Amino acid sequence: MSRYGFVVVGTGNIARAHVEAIGLLPNAFVAGVTSHTPERARAFAQEYDVRAYADLAEALADDDVQVVSVCTPSGAHLEPAVAAAEAGRHVVVEKPLEISTERARTIVDAAERAGVQLATIFMSRFSDAHVRVKEAIDAGRLGRPLQGDAFVKWYRSQTYYDSADWRGTWTLDGGGALMNQAIHQLDLLLWLMGPIDEVFAFGDTLAHDRLEVEDTLVAALRYRSGALGTLTAATSLRPGQPKLLELHGSRGTIAVRDDAIVSWDLLDVSDAEREDVTNASAAPSGTFADPMAMSFENHRRQFEDFVRALDTGSSPLVDGREGLRSVSVVEAIYRSVREGVRVRVPDA
Repeated sequence: MSRYGFVVVGTGNIARAHVEAIGLLPNAFVAGVTSHTPERARAFAQEYDVRAYADLAEALADDDVQVVSVCTPSGAHLEPAVAAAEAGRHVVVEKPLEISTERARTIVDAAERAGVQLATIFMSRFSDAHVRVKEAIDAGRLGRPLQGDAFVKWYRSQTYYDSADWRGTWTLDGGGALMNQAIHQLDLLLWLMGPIDEVFAFGDTLAHDRLEVEDTLVAALRYRSGALGTLTAATSLRPGQPKLLELHGSRGTIAVRDDAIVSWDLLDVSDAEREDVTNASAAPSGTFADPMAMSFENHRRQFEDFVRALDTGSSPLVDGREGLRSVSVVEAIYRSVREGVRVRVPDA
């Protein structure tokens, strides 16, 4: 079994999640970290007892590094990801893959040209609940898809947005509640309900004084299957609510709150199975109010899947093209908000 060395690019909160998750794998390790702010890289490296590289070029020259994990602000993913691919290193990019389809596609193309693996972090796909839902849908238990809805009614204070100069900016954050918080639920809708062909949306900044992106957005969705849906994305709704996913088909309804199945109402379900599957009393994660109130387990599972792909040569569950799909839908939704029209989602 090979053992893979990762360099983490960035030293923010999400970089910590990557380091913690990688550290839980027996066949992976964090070789070091790099940042555009050297003193932050040194402090971060000392905390985790890893190497602080002067820059990405120095990390790419280290034979201990086989994978680059990109944890920079969203609008700064392209440059380190492409540099890593061109150096023959595999790449993991925190969500979103980038802030536009053009920039995201550039990353995908670079990885495919170089023949390296590329993954986008969407760790919610790896929760026990969502895996079970996917298995049920693939087995036809939900029936013909009718409606798929996702609700992310969260709260983030102005202090959260003021904590870094890139937060809440179009240039580096790429958007607000949709691009950065609800994109996880959007990815689940795409995975579980299939491609989205058309959107119509309203969005605005309703609760923050110093914010150039939206903090409240509602979108209507038309899936390729003919099913309809809605997506709510907010960081304006004090005190915040656990995220909710509701899937309706011709054979019943499934609902997931955070990572717990709270409705498993299918035509072929027994009372015993429903009781076994549902967990309506599960405590929410708390991320609706605190961005750091999260477990690293689903991150660990996604990195485990990525390392397995390196070993076998198969594609990771969430590869670069999967990451590109969600950016394409987000871009269409933002265009609908700006222009006040229905927008077709181009194939990613």
